[in-house]
Amino acid sequence: MRWPAVKSGGLGVVAMTYVAVDYLRILSPTWHERLQPVLWSLLALVAVTRIPFYRHWSAEFRAAISFLASMIFMLSALLFEACTVRFVTVVLGLNWHNGRPPLPDTGQWLLLALNEKLPEAVVEILRAHIIGLHHYLMLFIMLAFSVLFESVKAPGLGLGARYMFTMAVGRLLRAITFASTILPSARPWCASSRYSIPGHPHRWAQKYYVPYASDANAIRQVIEWDIAYVDTVNYTADYRPDWGSMSFLIDFLRPNTSEGSSWYSLLKKAGGGCNDLVYSGHMFVAVLTAMAWMEAYGGFSSVLIWLLVMHSAQREVRERHHYSVDCVVAIYVGILLWKMTGFIWSAKGGTGDSRLTKLGKIQGRLLQAAKDSDMDEVRELLKDVELGNQESPKQGPSKVMWLFASGTIFFSLTIVILAFTWTSDG
Repeated sequence: MRWPAVKSGGLGVVAMTYVAVDYLRILSPTWHERLQPVLWSLLALVAVTRIPFYRHWSAEFRAAISFLASMIFMLSALLFEACTVRFVTVVLGLNWHNGRPPLPDTGQWLLLALNEKLPEAVVEILRAHIIGLHHYLMLFIMLAFSVLFESVKAPGLGLGARYMFTMAVGRLLRAITFASTILPSARPWCASSRYSIPGHPHRWAQKYYVPYASDANAIRQVIEWDIAYVDTVNYTADYRPDWGSMSFLIDFLRPNTSEGSSWYSLLKKAGGGCNDLVYSGHMFVAVLTAMAWMEAYGGFSSVLIWLLVMHSAQREVRERHHYSVDCVVAIYVGILLWKMTGFIWSAKGGTGDSRLTKLGKIQGRLLQAAKDSDMDEVRELLKDVELGNQESPKQGPSKVMWLFASGTIFFSLTIVILAFTWTSDG
């Protein structure tokens, strides 16, 4: 992968300052409470003061539809993922979770071996909670806002649309993947400590899984006959609330009497689930942020962000949030998906392609002016091509553009606050 050139290192310094200030929550909570509001207020103030000088609001306006469409797509994907997380958590019942040992993970073995070989200071750095999910989201938001300072190619909404679209595709693929084969958690106590779910399996699992789960002869016979031959008519019944038109979700979500009567409140408690979810969602977000940063901004700060991604990966395995395979798959899926969505926004080629298009449109007039030796006309036509992609510095934005700019900044700052609040616990 090529590391793009960068105009200056200012954005990288701000990004690393944000990560360092937020790490004070562990080193010195008192200073963290003082410095973090100051840093965020300063960044918001500087961004707002740049609005009158930003020259690409028309490009942002054109990208608004794709931005909103990508957001709706991402929210739909996250809703589908939440349903799937709940399903794989409850379908086999609490007893299965409690009695199922974790899978053997060579990555965990390697990290434990390194703890014995590496200096204690290095091990403590590897264990440190330097960066989390909300940090990666904030780093991307800072990257998108940097279009106001011409640090990143406009439009920022186009960059945001690509990020959310890629996130949505990745989340859908992830949900399909971990729902295909249900794997035990690396933390066997997770389900009993986080959820109040039925102890027995769902009737689907009672019929198609339980009779053939451990008996080798039964497994051999079901392979030979290719039919669920064991008679399991007397299923253990589940609680079935009245969810109206959403009652079809009952078999997937398996609500309990203590979890409330709303399917939506049930999904909000899904969290990260208590199975191994291939691949890691946290790592996928981290990789998308690193890829966006590397393409849009580049420089040494991109190297630092990739180092933080690697640190996050080993922590996911070290703390048994995921198996090693989940982190490895998340890294290459994130890289490949980001490479495939360059049609939405790209740091390359936009200006040159637009100029070629404009040259094609005026080709006839340009040739005629050359034949007539009208050099003033030739210069005027070429000047129009050169300035065609730029906002006119003499003509300020219209009232509609001012309203759009104000609404975009307000909406974006609201998203920042919500993202920080909803993901601050990881």
